[in-house]
Amino acid sequence: MLIFTDRFDRLTSGPMTLRIIEKNPAGPDGLPFYYYDILINGAPVGKISIRVGAAFHTYYNGNIGYEIDASHRGHGYARTACRMVLDVARYHGMTALCLTCAESNTASCRTIEGLGAELLEICEVPREYFAWREGMKRQRIYRLAL
Repeated sequence: MLIFTDRFDRLTSGPMTLRIIEKNPAGPDGLPFYYYDILINGAPVGKISIRVGAAFHTYYNGNIGYEIDASHRGHGYARTACRMVLDVARYHGMTALCLTCAESNTASCRTIEGLGAELLEICEVPREYFAWREGMKRQRIYRLAL
């Protein structure tokens, strides 16, 4: 069982701050995660989560999930926020992360590749993965060594 820490409740790098929204222990099929607001000079621009551990779902959903508000895209905020949560994964003993995005999501591809992640494959999600029923598209699966 993961023991959450308060050490990462507020992370700052230059004008960016990540402020904790939730620490979720997850259920039997999910992973525990930290969930943050992404702020630039105090103004919200998006959200990011870091899922701690590995499971079947992680391979297709990734350890990090982010969303940048449409009006704030194109400034590298997702990549900076991703770099900022890597210490959370290290603190919890992780040595690598799975990062994923839809095959057609070129902005996320650039973000993930800019972190130095290695492309493992481009694949269809299996029928037993919950998002298959929701129509999840082909995924680019990356590994980021920590």
